[in-house]
Amino acid sequence: MSDLDLRKLRYFVAVADGLHFGRAAEELYIAQSVLSRQIRRLERDLGADLLVRSSRRVELTEAGRQLLEEARPLLAAADVARRRVQDAAQGVRRLTVGFFIGDPISRLVRAFRAAHPDVTVDAVRIYWHDQPRALLDGRVDVALVHLPIDEEGLALVRLDRSPKVALLPSSHPLADRDEIRVTDVADEPMVRHRGASPTWEAWHNADPRPDGRRARSGPVIDNFEEKLEVVGTGQAISFVPVCVAAAVQMPPDVVAIPIIDVPPVAICLAWKADRHRTTITAFAETARTVLTNAARFAA
Repeated sequence: MSDLDLRKLRYFVAVADGLHFGRAAEELYIAQSVLSRQIRRLERDLGADLLVRSSRRVELTEAGRQLLEEARPLLAAADVARRRVQDAAQGVRRLTVGFFIGDPISRLVRAFRAAHPDVTVDAVRIYWHDQPRALLDGRVDVALVHLPIDEEGLALVRLDRSPKVALLPSSHPLADRDEIRVTDVADEPMVRHRGASPTWEAWHNADPRPDGRRARSGPVIDNFEEKLEVVGTGQAISFVPVCVAAAVQMPPDVVAIPIIDVPPVAICLAWKADRHRTTITAFAETARTVLTNAARFAA
């Protein structure tokens, strides 16, 4: 087998993500015939069929699903290596910070830049399925993460906690409550998060319920915008940190109600334990200072 060609791998991921050759070709700015030919060559290189093609749709084979899982960290690592080499050649000091929607990223970055104007800071939004992969494959140097996550290979500093709210459709019988408990909505289907670890999914969905019953499964979503659509149309409900709910404009068909017997989400700063960069240490110190001062002011 020949060495894995990263260009062909990027082509494959573009097709696998949308399962559509035409759209992938448009995204890559190449002809569809060229894209199809490159995927065929990748299959020959690997000695495995990656896609099942028909006139109506494209599907991943088992080998294709495995390659897609392996390809993302490989491509991310290649991008990171290229960026770091270019930064080193240009004398640029850069720090890439991952964050969830609702995290105090703007406040932290402003404070860090004020103290370290020579460091270029890039903020990258991450999702539940990026924890802790975005750190381990090098896409981000440091990230605000929401527990629970697999902490192996990571260093973590606890920064803050965020209570939870329940997202309900505005037509729900409990939509006018000031607060609710898990038992009030124990029979409701819960939004599921594509790519989330089983531990993260169970904890964020309060599964099992206080009486030991398992939570009912609702639709699987890829991002918070899809979550709002699923809740608003009455397909499922979701429990989210109040910091997340406060960061978005809720549509008229969704309400956020405090849920008082679900533990708050612990928000931490995390980075690879074997990375000892002064910029990471400095950002961690900034985060401690900014969030501690904010908590004191709020109190």
